[in-house]
Amino acid sequence: MNKRSLGNLETSRRAAILEAAKRLFAARGYHATSVRDIAAAVDLQGGSLYAHIASKEDLLWELVSRAAERFVGGAAAVEAEEPDPRRRLRRLVEAHVAVMTSDPANAVVFHHEWRALPPERRAAIAAQRRTYEAVFRRAIADGVRAGVFQVPDPKFATLLVLSLGNWLYQWYRPDGPLPPEAISARFIELIERALGACCVPPVEPARATASTGNDAAPPRPAGAPPRPNGGAA
Repeated sequence: MNKRSLGNLETSRRAAILEAAKRLFAARGYHATSVRDIAAAVDLQGGSLYAHIASKEDLLWELVSRAAERFVGGAAAVEAEEPDPRRRLRRLVEAHVAVMTSDPANAVVFHHEWRALPPERRAAIAAQRRTYEAVFRRAIADGVRAGVFQVPDPKFATLLVLSLGNWLYQWYRPDGPLPPEAISARFIELIERALGACCVPPVEPARATASTGNDAAPPRPAGAPPRPNGGAA
């Protein structure tokens, strides 16, 4: 067997070990899962597992950090692409649900087992969680400034939004009655009502139009008093 084949075999074996660890950590918890349990799940002797991994902790770190990168990376992309705060928050919720539902076992490990990491690694994940939370908080704060959301405390509102989304790992099942798209739609409806945006249409992207020299007056907000005759204010 050549070096490339050996490398591919090792990569495949490590992926199988990581998958087994993920399932066991999600089902039993990190502390209740032994190295022997993980080895047995991939048909290895307990001691043989260390030929492929450095420690059980490294498996947890890889699973948790991989999930953190997906959450933070997806949110950063949405924030960079979407200036409208209401649309941004909608897309953030959709991205959050997508990560949670695309790999439910990893979502369980990320949300439930990350505190089992040692202090330095736990601090790194906590920092990523704060970065992720800040993206949601900025979307809500921008919406408040734009008059789209009606909440007195964007930070508290952010905790509400993420608490709703993070609890998904407790009840979501891939074979359940609601697909991820339907879950996102229901979450968005509830969140927008909670933020006071249920009756405010999202801002449409601006479209360039040729000037005629006789531009029409902008539309009046709903409930605004009528303009004076001929007035544009």
